[in-house]
Amino acid sequence: QVQLVESGGGLVQAGGSLRLSCAASGRTFSSYAMGWFRQAPGKERVVVAAISRSAGNTYYADSVKGRFTISRDNAKNTVYLQMNSLKPEDTAVYYCAADRVLGTGVLTKSAQYDYWGQGTQVTVSS
Repeated sequence: QVQLVESGGGLVQAGGSLRLSCAASGRTFSSYAMGWFRQAPGKERVVVAAISRSAGNTYYADSVKGRFTISRDNAKNTVYLQMNSLKPEDTAVYYCAADRVLGTGVLTKSAQYDYWGQGTQVTVSS
């Protein structure tokens, strides 16, 4: 069991940066694979980035590759999403997700995750 709380969203101009944080409760954070998803108005929820339990493996959607970086600090029970060179197309509600795993791979589909945060709004103005 884990509870997730996202923070760091807001309004930013195109080309700017934001850093999202996802704070997790519980004592087994290091056992969870983590992911960031987003959902824009009228669109399906899609994966943005994912990171393995050990942080040795990461995944990025083609739309954000080279601009976003996912990382985690197990000592702080927190996963981050550094977003640079933001575009209006990045506007969405961003969700943090977690799933307890035994392996070290990344999870890239929403159905693979058991736990979700409430989401944080990111708006990029042109």
